[in-house]
Amino acid sequence: MQFSDEPSHVDAPARRWLIVGLLFAASLINYFDRATISFALPLISKDLRLGPEAKGVLLSAFFWSYALMQVPVGWCADRFNLRWLYAGAFVLWSVAQGLTGFATTLGMLILFRVLLGIGEAIYLPGGTKIVSILFPTSERGLPCGLFDFGTRTGLFLEGLLIPLMLKWYGWQRTFMVVGFTALLWLIPWLLATPRKLRGATPVMPQPSRAAIARSFLSLLRNQNLIGICIGFFFFDYYWYLLVTWLPDYLVTVRQMTILKAGLYASLPFLVFGVSQPVGGWIADELVRRGCDETRTRKGIISVAFLTGLLLIPASLVTSPNAAIAFIVGGCLVGLATPNMLVILQHCAPPNEVGLWTGIYNFIGNIAGILAPLATGFLILSTGSYTPAFVLAAIAIAAGQFSFWLIVGPLPRQKLAEVGESAMNRV
Repeated sequence: MQFSDEPSHVDAPARRWLIVGLLFAASLINYFDRATISFALPLISKDLRLGPEAKGVLLSAFFWSYALMQVPVGWCADRFNLRWLYAGAFVLWSVAQGLTGFATTLGMLILFRVLLGIGEAIYLPGGTKIVSILFPTSERGLPCGLFDFGTRTGLFLEGLLIPLMLKWYGWQRTFMVVGFTALLWLIPWLLATPRKLRGATPVMPQPSRAAIARSFLSLLRNQNLIGICIGFFFFDYYWYLLVTWLPDYLVTVRQMTILKAGLYASLPFLVFGVSQPVGGWIADELVRRGCDETRTRKGIISVAFLTGLLLIPASLVTSPNAAIAFIVGGCLVGLATPNMLVILQHCAPPNEVGLWTGIYNFIGNIAGILAPLATGFLILSTGSYTPAFVLAAIAIAAGQFSFWLIVGPLPRQKLAEVGESAMNRV
């Protein structure tokens, strides 16, 4: 990547962190838009008379398109100018969020959630690809953690702001304000990013369709990719249970008002978010001091995944405050996030980071589809949230083993060369 193609008032190191900051802001807006419906769900379900099953369908609708677009968007991230690819996707998801405020039926809500999913699909493949372009592999933990920290920060701020907006404006106007005002982000993005924000693409003969199919099938059989995706599937099941059902759980089970539920739900999301750059920084620092990178990053993932077991006592205690305390502890799972992304970047060829991330996030978001639906079914069948919480906790605790038993050692020499090449391009 070349920064000399247009004037800049900052040097390359400062400019790359500015771009990471804008990715953080975009991720914040991404999840702010995505999860507004979780806080508005009690009001929407009352106005449209939605039962648990209908609510589960509505909450999962976003993931239908979001998951399906991951691989195509990842492929595009490896090949096209991310300055415009990311900007175009941002416009689509912001407009879809704003239009949700005009919905008057369940079908319209589902339509706008599907459009939102198409636009927001850029966030992880695009962000991960940009980080892989700007930073050497040994330094990617912190920027990966920082840009993805925006997602959890969005949920934290949302817990503070959205309940107030719902109270003052109602759910329709809240969606309009949240969606359309976000378009202002495009101004600093277009000012800060270079005209060509893309990785180096090797010059190769145009492959035949058969060769492309064989290459893709070979990729799907890659042991490292399979192991990473299995672990991330369980991670995302746990995460999306919290994102989609926690506010409703606090209102319906813990008998909180929407305002109080918003405040209490924001605390776990804040801890989850802060844990991400911390987990990345700890791993980067230990590697810098000579620790084995494979054991370091996988070890942090294991510790983080085991904290998810705290969701079980959270569902059993009678005190709402104790339940929140356990859920907050369970959100130390966030320590794993940047290290999973760095392991993926280590294992993926440099010109396929976007594609690998797309496949990774596609598998994770199958869990995003299943978690709301399975939770709604279990609540309807048992009349309790406890079975759903226990299932998610056990799943994530077991998910750590895929990194140890399936994912192999990280290829050090290859990755050092990739990192040096990326830095030379900046």
